Amino acid sequence: MSTVVTAERFRAAVDARELDALDGLFTEDIRFYSPVKFTPFEGKPMVLGLFRVLMRTFEDFRYVGEHAGTAETSADGTSAPSAVLLFRATVAGKEIHGIDLLHFDDDGRIKEFTVMVRPQSAVQGLGEAVFAGLVADGLVPAPPGQ
Repeated sequence: MSTVVTAERFRAAVDARELDALDGLFTEDIRFYSPVKFTPFEGKPMVLGLFRVLMRTFEDFRYVGEHAGTAETSADGTSAPSAVLLFRATVAGKEIHGIDLLHFDDDGRIKEFTVMVRPQSAVQGLGEAVFAGLVADGLVPAPPGQ
């Protein structure tokens, strides 16, 4: 599968909110870097669960642009095909501008996913909403005392 096809299929699945369509696009060991968590979410089951929460959390999510190219993905300077998808959405009444940065493996599947969003106040609201969704779905434990 080519990376262009993967990016198009990913974008179409997200636009249609079809979680099942994402399964074949991710590697088993995918890493998802979030703007609200220092360490990545790792592994296909966790990342698919995260997308389930994100699809419930984002309102009026839409991609508004796309760029393709390559990016350095390791300390040794190795480059891999990449795509940047620009998006807009609303979370808890705040408009978010962001990008999804996708890195692909040799088979054209998404092996690394990084999200960047602005403004900071929207990032905070997004973090709270996503964490609540992850707890509700049993993907992360509730904080002590809850």
